[in-house]
Amino acid sequence: MTTIDQRLRGATVQERAQKTETAELGTFAPLIRGAARQTGDDVAVRSPYDDRLVAVVHRAGPAEIEAAIAAAVEAFQETRRLPSWQREQILGRIAVTIANRKDELSRTIALEAAKPLKTAGLEVERASFTFKVAAEEAKRIYGEIIPLDWIPGTERRVAHVRRIPLGPIVGITPFNFPLMLVAHKVAPALAAGNPIIIRPASQTPVSSLKLAEIVLEAGWPEAAIAVVPSSTGDAAPLVEDPRLAMLTFTGSPAVGWALRARAGRKPVTLELGGNAPVIVHADADASYAAERIAWGATVQSGQSCISVQRVYVHGSLWDSFVPDLVARIDALRTGDPLDPDTDVGPLIDTAAADRVEAWVQEAVDAGARILAGGARQGRVYEPTVLADVKEDMRVSCQEVFAPVVGVVRYDDVTSAIRAAGTSEFGLQAGLFTNDLRVIDEAFDELETGGLVVNDVSTFRVDHMPYGGVKSSGSGREGLRYAIEEMTELKLLTLNDRR
Repeated sequence: MTTIDQRLRGATVQERAQKTETAELGTFAPLIRGAARQTGDDVAVRSPYDDRLVAVVHRAGPAEIEAAIAAAVEAFQETRRLPSWQREQILGRIAVTIANRKDELSRTIALEAAKPLKTAGLEVERASFTFKVAAEEAKRIYGEIIPLDWIPGTERRVAHVRRIPLGPIVGITPFNFPLMLVAHKVAPALAAGNPIIIRPASQTPVSSLKLAEIVLEAGWPEAAIAVVPSSTGDAAPLVEDPRLAMLTFTGSPAVGWALRARAGRKPVTLELGGNAPVIVHADADASYAAERIAWGATVQSGQSCISVQRVYVHGSLWDSFVPDLVARIDALRTGDPLDPDTDVGPLIDTAAADRVEAWVQEAVDAGARILAGGARQGRVYEPTVLADVKEDMRVSCQEVFAPVVGVVRYDDVTSAIRAAGTSEFGLQAGLFTNDLRVIDEAFDELETGGLVVNDVSTFRVDHMPYGGVKSSGSGREGLRYAIEEMTELKLLTLNDRR
């Protein structure tokens, strides 16, 4: 949990040293034009698990926000002219450095986000891979040649179409993947030749600040990247300023759609919430499905937009699948994210744990049964399996964002597909079957950005197109697809008069 430590405000350096703990990762500040800006507006970043002081971070105010915007506007005149080979080399160096600093970055994520070390390590590997792919895609931003001589009078005319960078990009990122989701903003922006400003989640700013240092070390122009931890009010120009060419946001639907309404004419990419269904059909490998669902419902403590939340199980598999899933959930180890054996750490703050506890109790009061878990220790909520879940329960129809999964029995697959699609969200869904007719029906009927066959909704490889429909957002991430969002087409027509 991150709170503003009032003891840090207005105190002298000596008083601060006397009154505060030692921050395990140190002190950080907004990074603008390659330099840290000490502002005096200090925020204590604390571990969601045990409240230890992880870092002290200076927040950017209006002056720092303006400086970051002005720098990005200026830097665009340089970045848009960087040749692809140079962008490719910079991105490649970033990928290598992230991989070489895996242990350090994993511990940073585990401390500020309370993500178990084993999962934090995978996040670092994915961030490195993201920059590696971006390095390749920097060389593949193609155009096309279009013949225009389709009607009389257009003889000897041809069009050249190119993709050109948009300009300064703003990325606003959430707490749950404090390195990887920042990488998904930064890497395609650099590949396309755009400067970028990152406003990280208040709970987890350190990973993004360390990533920016790596980007600068790799040779990216100093003015062309900034990281500005800031209050919501002070960050308003990052959304509203017309000098900024694009906003890319990952977070809650309520915030995302409100930001889009304030963004003016700039394009906006939104990667928002989810309420992911998974269908386990009669011909599925039930044991494999249980294994993957136990992982997909609890990884990152369920704090993922594509976490498995609703599972529809064919009646012929119910008696074997459900006990298997419950046993796998019960076997997960919860607790200290710095313990290498921990599978599930805490939720991000007490308010989140209180909300989940209330939603589960509400479901139980309305007739749901707890088959596993259902208890909490502080901010750690036990991985939980619920049966007899109804569609109007909040644990079913809203985004629970916790290691809680509901199981529902079905006999008719068409009805299951319809039930899976009732949510207002539409990010990703999972389907375990080898029946092509069922796959075709689900792909045709489910309103989602993606359907994952024979795996869970939580599956993602970082170069595939990723994004949702309905309340889950608009636009796509995934390197090539994000680069398309961060560039625009420009047309040149030629009239050969020879």
